Amino acid sequence: MTTVSHAPGIRYTVQASAVDAHLFDVQLHITKPATDQLLSLPVWIPGSYLVREFAKNLQSLSATQNGQSVPAEQLSKNQWKIACSADAECVISYQVCAYDTSVRTAWLDRRRGFFNGTSLCLRVHGQESQPHDLELLSSPATQGWQVATGLTPAQIDANGFGLYTAAHYDALVDCPVEMGQFWRGSFTAGGVPHEFVVAGAAPSFDGQRLLADTQKICEAEIAFWHADGSQPPMDRYVFMLNVVDDNYGGLEHRNSTALICGRRDLPRKGEAKAGEGYNTLLGLISHEYFHTWNVKRLRPAEFARYDYEQENYTELLWFFEGFTSYYDDLFLRRAGLIDSALYLKLITRTINQVLQTPGRHVQSVAESSFDAWVKYYRQDENTANHTVSYYTKGSLVALCLDLALRSGSGSSLDDVMRGLWRKSEGGPISEADVLAVVTELGNADIAQQLQSWVHSTNDLPLRELLAQHGINTKVEPAQLAQRLGLRVQENHSVQIKTVLRGSPAEQAGMMAGDEWLALEAEGQRWRIGKLDDVLLYAGSSNQVTAWVARDRLMLELPLNLGPLPAKTASEDADSAKAISNLGLEISDKTAAERWLTGVSE
Repeated sequence: MTTVSHAPGIRYTVQASAVDAHLFDVQLHITKPATDQLLSLPVWIPGSYLVREFAKNLQSLSATQNGQSVPAEQLSKNQWKIACSADAECVISYQVCAYDTSVRTAWLDRRRGFFNGTSLCLRVHGQESQPHDLELLSSPATQGWQVATGLTPAQIDANGFGLYTAAHYDALVDCPVEMGQFWRGSFTAGGVPHEFVVAGAAPSFDGQRLLADTQKICEAEIAFWHADGSQPPMDRYVFMLNVVDDNYGGLEHRNSTALICGRRDLPRKGEAKAGEGYNTLLGLISHEYFHTWNVKRLRPAEFARYDYEQENYTELLWFFEGFTSYYDDLFLRRAGLIDSALYLKLITRTINQVLQTPGRHVQSVAESSFDAWVKYYRQDENTANHTVSYYTKGSLVALCLDLALRSGSGSSLDDVMRGLWRKSEGGPISEADVLAVVTELGNADIAQQLQSWVHSTNDLPLRELLAQHGINTKVEPAQLAQRLGLRVQENHSVQIKTVLRGSPAEQAGMMAGDEWLALEAEGQRWRIGKLDDVLLYAGSSNQVTAWVARDRLMLELPLNLGPLPAKTASEDADSAKAISNLGLEISDKTAAERWLTGVSE
């Protein structure tokens, strides 16, 4: 049993007893409540910028004081007033339904339990800065389970059940809890103990390979941030990976991360070469671990203290998510987990995602950051036409800044990141701070360029900057979906999910929700089941008729397939429209490797 002394404070007890009902039983003990104590449950979780209304899962709230029931009045969707006095401990009991497999909320069944504090732990207004304790109680339903969390243990048993402590409410809800019968491994990186737990893996899972590869990532990122020999900001770190049939995602925390991936993405025993899914998982691990510095400590000034009651707006997600997205796969290259050719394929994919998004000419990445709450996390059939992702374009802004600094000043984006870390002492920053460090390391012109890239809707000078570092660009033939301006789902017919702005499909009158059933060309009408059938049956015809079903009504839509764009590699690839693919190839290996391995010019 582990025992550590701690200061008394607010205490939550959590027990997973009604696992088949997916209900966590929670009690909140307030030693010194206020008169008419206010409580609330957060409406969002930091790192995921959407109001998710966690209170919708809370039920059966009641309160007692001195063994007697006291009224609990709900004031709003997520706030309660407890009619208690200030002279005795108040105990609030409630249940939370946990039926979300994502990394953002809570889950409970016979095999596994998981929760974030923002989903389970009511905030005690006026006492957020007090020490907070969390007691995890075992039950007959959790026999044989283990616990993993970044919280500080105070008095726990061999399986991890017992008492944990946090310095304040923010720290409490920034440490998710994983429970169940999971695989467990550990390693040390930068002198910091790291733990990795995996729930739901298949018997073929190669845990030792995952540990070894993750260790390389962690060591590379610690060395990056602490090249001066300073100590990492965490005493320990926990990776929590939930493995399911098919899913993907992660959420960063100060000394841990919650991850989810598909079962086929894990490395397998006896497998000599990693698959694409495993490389994607390693990129996710790299991304979330980089957030330990970039967003959990370095963070927008607007996030200096979270407001859990409403949206917290910032224009800087292009930096905190976009720049992290630039470094995630780059660190796989620097750690030797992928080669330069594969890295260029990954960054080419990102470039094409942006170039094939008409919304890049409508929304800047600063606007995209601000609008995350209502646009990025609420995507629909029009998203590609009026938004751009602060992840993907933000990562390309980072790429351009890195290459511009390397060409113009002999410094790099690495120096910018470390300079911001030193200047802010690992705390809140503003856009002005970013520009100031760029100016100091590069010059005012590069800082001005960065402002333009972030606040305008112009395309980025990718071709020019890549060429300066030994990378040639070429325009490649577009796939049919790109030529038509469609994003579809194929299942016995072609279901149209998105029609891109200004595309032949839009000009023909197609719309999201249409089902494309048949094609008429050269006097014949053909049933189609997938998009490739269009070229099969169109023959030499550029002008065809698409038969689509809309609300059960059959429509004839004249569609111009058009010729392939007559572009060559010598044309300006930065102005290529959504009907083109951009390809990258190394022309100067020495120059390219200096960039890809992080060597300064």
